[in-house]
Amino acid sequence: MTSTHAFWLVGRQATGETAFDVTSPWDGRLVGSVSVPTEAQVEEAVAAAHAAVDEFAATPAHVRAAALDHVSRRLAERTEEIARLISAENGKPIKWARGEVGRAVSVFRFAAEEARRFNGGEAQRLDTDAGGQGRLALTRRVPKGVVLGIAPFNFPLNLSAHKVAPAIAVGAPIILKPAPATPLSALVLGELLAETELPAGSWSVLPVPNDRMPALVQDERLPVISFTGSGPVGYAIMDLVPRKHCTLELGGNGAAVVLADWASESDLDWAASRIATFSNYQGGQSCISVQRVIADTSVYDRLLPKIVAAVESQVTGDPSEDATDVGPLVSEDAARRVESWVDEAVRGGARLLTGGKREGASYAPTVLTDLPADSTLACEEVFGPVLSVTRVDGEAEAFAAVNDSQYGLQAGVFTHDVRTAFRAHRALEVGGVIIGDVPSYRADQMPYGGAKQSGVGREGVAYAMDDYTYERVLVLTGLAL
Repeated sequence: MTSTHAFWLVGRQATGETAFDVTSPWDGRLVGSVSVPTEAQVEEAVAAAHAAVDEFAATPAHVRAAALDHVSRRLAERTEEIARLISAENGKPIKWARGEVGRAVSVFRFAAEEARRFNGGEAQRLDTDAGGQGRLALTRRVPKGVVLGIAPFNFPLNLSAHKVAPAIAVGAPIILKPAPATPLSALVLGELLAETELPAGSWSVLPVPNDRMPALVQDERLPVISFTGSGPVGYAIMDLVPRKHCTLELGGNGAAVVLADWASESDLDWAASRIATFSNYQGGQSCISVQRVIADTSVYDRLLPKIVAAVESQVTGDPSEDATDVGPLVSEDAARRVESWVDEAVRGGARLLTGGKREGASYAPTVLTDLPADSTLACEEVFGPVLSVTRVDGEAEAFAAVNDSQYGLQAGVFTHDVRTAFRAHRALEVGGVIIGDVPSYRADQMPYGGAKQSGVGREGVAYAMDDYTYERVLVLTGLAL
């Protein structure tokens, strides 16, 4: 895993004039060296994708579906190898990396199924008014054009899959730009795509440095941008190209609400276990990880020690070990930022119950209470293994606390009452409400996205396919309806 990796240019392997190293955030070892596309090679990829728009859109559904099925099967066959690669470049514990590969297997399978169903057409009689007599409208969806997919480091394979698979399913060429810290798993995805019969110009995987992205973002031949990452970068993209179609999957400040009826010992044990696991999985580097626990006063005193104990039982260490629950953050700089935010909160009056220590790129799973409302930890996405617990009095106060955030990605509500579940669904200003569990649940076929500053648009295979296409109407005249 230490050789120089070529990138994928118009369906073939290519190398540029320079390269960069990918190192493990756990021990600093070299994982691989990645070749960087030249400006001329990027231009070749964009021109080829633009030229392939009509051809790829006309590709038979069975060809696109077969390619997607092939990638799904090959990912499954190579699960352990790819999981080890993700763990090495990302620092993700191997058990979570295996889960990520499994999710990508499903994403490509879902996309193959949707490709076969896509564009069946909807017929609409227009003779409901006299002027439409003898007329029938047929509506189909057609690709908007080339997709520029910009993937993040935290799920380098699966979130690349969520860009690539829907684009192939609808017949839209795609240029995938992986995160500089974690390009290797995306390059493996290119390897599997190269085994298919897809047109050469329909896809490229280009590990372009971030400072060269504005030119790609502004290129008029790339009318659709699908970005997952930080809010400032996402909204900067949207501001730069206001006339393009942008899907932005941005940050969160995930809240888990534990209401008064979730009160038995087994209930609280379950909630504490789920909260501890999903505030720390991926090192807390997930937009829907649990960052805030909002507990009714009637259960707070029993729940808090259970959460602390469950967090302290998380196994930290070498991400290549099967027993490890929590590995390092993606870089030492990321860990230092988390450290500084926790230190700021403690200086402001927060009470540290466990954790709060950094070693290199690793940060200990951390629980705080009495978090100052104006602290950075309270207001921003920590993207690290840090959790705050807050006491509230009743459902209304709990829901208000969830909404007291600039973010609105997902929320979890621990309740047994279906009426409360529906009230939560109505009241909470988020893209998804998870009942009886943490906000960190995501099924890859469901619509996924946020409200407020958590983004624009929805992922989930079928929903991304809608995002990448528009409705085109054909009106037939002179028919005997």
